[in-house]
Amino acid sequence: MSLAAIDRTTSNTAGNSGGDWPPSWQSAPHGIRVGRYIDPAFAKLEFEKMWTRVWQVAARLDEIPEAGDYTVYNIGDQSVMLVRVDADTVKAYHNFCPHRGTALAQGCGNFEKKRIVCPFHGWRWNLAGQNQLVLEREEFRGGELRDSDVALRELKSAVFAGFVFINLDSKCGSFDDYIAPVRHWIEDLAIGDMHHYWWKSLSVPANWKVAQEAFFEAYHVSATHPQLEKVGRDIVYGDRVGGDLAYRNVQYESLPLGHARFYGGNKTPMAGHLQEPTGDPLEEMAERLSLIADGMDAMVLKEDVEVLRSLRGRPIPEGSNLGAEYVRALYATAAEQQRPMPKLEPETLGMWGGEIFLFPNFLILPQAGNTEMYRSRPDGDDPNRCIFEIYSAKTYPAAVRPPRATVEHVTDFDDPEQLLLIPRQDLSNIPRIQQGLRSRGMRQTWLAANQEQIILNMHRELDRHLQA
Repeated sequence: MSLAAIDRTTSNTAGNSGGDWPPSWQSAPHGIRVGRYIDPAFAKLEFEKMWTRVWQVAARLDEIPEAGDYTVYNIGDQSVMLVRVDADTVKAYHNFCPHRGTALAQGCGNFEKKRIVCPFHGWRWNLAGQNQLVLEREEFRGGELRDSDVALRELKSAVFAGFVFINLDSKCGSFDDYIAPVRHWIEDLAIGDMHHYWWKSLSVPANWKVAQEAFFEAYHVSATHPQLEKVGRDIVYGDRVGGDLAYRNVQYESLPLGHARFYGGNKTPMAGHLQEPTGDPLEEMAERLSLIADGMDAMVLKEDVEVLRSLRGRPIPEGSNLGAEYVRALYATAAEQQRPMPKLEPETLGMWGGEIFLFPNFLILPQAGNTEMYRSRPDGDDPNRCIFEIYSAKTYPAAVRPPRATVEHVTDFDDPEQLLLIPRQDLSNIPRIQQGLRSRGMRQTWLAANQEQIILNMHRELDRHLQA
């Protein structure tokens, strides 16, 4: 979609959006009004018309690898229980007992003997949601209580690329239509072959949209991650006037249904480009990748850097470059380990270090057989708080059994033992953004037409739901 088309679409949305909406809720061609982030009434509307009607990532299959495993996904005041029925089947149920409403599951675990038992009065179901036991059954419904009356209530769900998606709307559109704009990138990047490495959850004092929008562009890297962008660092924090700013090479693409992606374009380390090299290209590339490995422990891992260093002293064949030889070495190493890797083609390789956004709230940042992922969702009904999760996943050698996904709850954003440098840098901004949005002196954000177009695209799709 062209920038002109994006502007026209946004302008039309703003001009026709909810005639009875207050000005503070409007989206515009060049910015977002602050009420969309801070107004409890807007948050309530999001839940009524969007969260209860969209496909959303509820879990990773790694959370429930064995039959009888369960995990709970909460969104707003709704709770969903995801159950592994067998090797090929996952079901999603509204998390309540039809007797008196007790939540049947909390957190994650395994149902003993593959039976779901209400802890209050002992009513029992099999994993397929069929009732097996009601004590004193003859006392209910005049002795004519049917199993169908008390079967667990199933939701729409779909398994794709290692994710379990759910939809609270029984009349929702098909999952295949929802995922179509991004399906082939996710499949070609081997996201479904990647498994749990680590997973962290944080309660953040910011709106869920503020948290995820912090990762919708590379424009922030110069100021937020100066160790990763030496030209931008010298411009922002020094006296430099211009130069080859890395974010200018990033390509953004707004997609249908609110989805989006960005990627590095032609000037990436994998394409043989180094920003203003001054020394040994291999050492400079290794140093750059080490900053990511040490600062995130996701996307690029230490073993990936070691593969690069193994090329030291080897001549680069004519017509090739360091980045191409590194890619060959990564794939050769993976083949020896029988470890799945992304499809080896230019378009897929071009997505390494980029991002795929799944509307409304899931981000995938892929690399060479590794990925980092973010999920942001409301924390109850408070527009000023969200649950923010960071996942690191990777492919494993054939001989290694992937671990079960377990979550670590982060209690201190500033603790380097709980969060490495790069997520600490990102999270230092997010509460400050929410604070500024509540200022009486601020009415709207101002968004760059290209660098921040994914934000506008997401809000257009949000409006489509809220105005339905």
